[in-house]
Amino acid sequence: METAGAKIPPDASMGRHIRAILTLGLPLAGSHVAQVAIGATDTLMLGRYGVEELAAVTLGSSFFGLVLLVGSGFAWAVIPLVASATAKEGGGVEARRVTRMGLWISGLYAVGLMIPMLLSETLFLAAGQEPRTSELAGVYLNVAGFGLFPALFAMTLKSYLSAVKAARAVFQISLAAVFVNAGLNYVLIFGPGGLPELGLLGAAVGSVLTHILTFAGLAVVAARVTPGEGLFVRLWRPDWEKFRRVLALGLPISGATLAEAGLFSASAVMMGWLGTVPLAAHGVVLQLASLMFVLHVGLSNAATVEVGVAHATDDRLAMRRLGIASIFLSALVALGAVALFLGVPEPILRAFTDASDPRRPEILATGATLLAMAALFQLFDGTQVIGLGLLRGVQDTNVPMWVTVVAYWCLGLPASYVMGFTLGWGGVGVWGGLAVGLAFAAALLLWRFFRKFT
Repeated sequence: METAGAKIPPDASMGRHIRAILTLGLPLAGSHVAQVAIGATDTLMLGRYGVEELAAVTLGSSFFGLVLLVGSGFAWAVIPLVASATAKEGGGVEARRVTRMGLWISGLYAVGLMIPMLLSETLFLAAGQEPRTSELAGVYLNVAGFGLFPALFAMTLKSYLSAVKAARAVFQISLAAVFVNAGLNYVLIFGPGGLPELGLLGAAVGSVLTHILTFAGLAVVAARVTPGEGLFVRLWRPDWEKFRRVLALGLPISGATLAEAGLFSASAVMMGWLGTVPLAAHGVVLQLASLMFVLHVGLSNAATVEVGVAHATDDRLAMRRLGIASIFLSALVALGAVALFLGVPEPILRAFTDASDPRRPEILATGATLLAMAALFQLFDGTQVIGLGLLRGVQDTNVPMWVTVVAYWCLGLPASYVMGFTLGWGGVGVWGGLAVGLAFAAALLLWRFFRKFT
């Protein structure tokens, strides 16, 4: 297995840096696509089960996704710390201790966030959502929320395996989880062959079981690839110095993630103000946009690892070239998404809706318009996450957090409200505001990386 300490030569060409990002980034991107595909499977199957269930799972999964992403900040803090540790002689012990404390913090976070999961119906009602949608979303989260524990543990192990460049195993397990989740959902939602038909509740149970199985598979791989005493030996023993390092790096990452993911969750709330059909269409388009976005996340994770190694040896030229290579690859992915969303919107949207539902034409029409807006901000969305990944590689997370807070909440969210409601542009305006925030964040994050660290 290639190790994180395998340093790219100082005189390496740009092509070598591009290959380094691709070699690590493609399997990581694939694993992220598989993760999103689990949520997309819930949306796809419940879209064929009923529009009310589709709207509810859109609201519920948006909330779960927000909580999971924010908690993943502590898992993502493991990537640069492990990459930097393994780039140095004898850094394996430090890498293992960092990962163990990442698991500790993830578990503590999950315990605290179970309360809003169990009170989700009340929270949705307070946010102005329709009573029936809030009730069903609450039913979903009261069960699906327990999947937060294995999901966060799995994210921490994915980060560790990514940093030691065992990304292929991460992809393989994540891909297997998609098929497991699809099978469980089909059986639990629709109840074929006389089995109980659980509907929305079945989707929640299937997701929890899938998260548990994914964590178990990753744990087996992590135990096998870890040299020396093993990753899980003396897991119960605290290492407060490493605990503080993961916490110090992870809190700003979580803050930045909250700023972005919270913006998209707030957009779901605003779409809910427009009605059930716009919210359902928003949910479908958001799933499709997320599938493309996580390709950028995979490249960003690879950039974090490679820049982390270069940063540990103070190779500024390599960091600059890795930054350029990452942006180039992200731009190619964005152009592919634009071609897909603008070229064949209706066939994509039809797969997520029930042909017999009388509201299907309205959902398709609204969804096609939103897909055009999603295509518009693909480039901005990809570039800003690359900027965050590059800065995480040099363990710079505090300033990026404040950049995202200003970009998304002081610019993006107000712009969404003004365009969507004050100007009366509806869903198109809500999504247009998202593009404003993403563009501002992308510009500032890249400026900071290239100005300060290369």
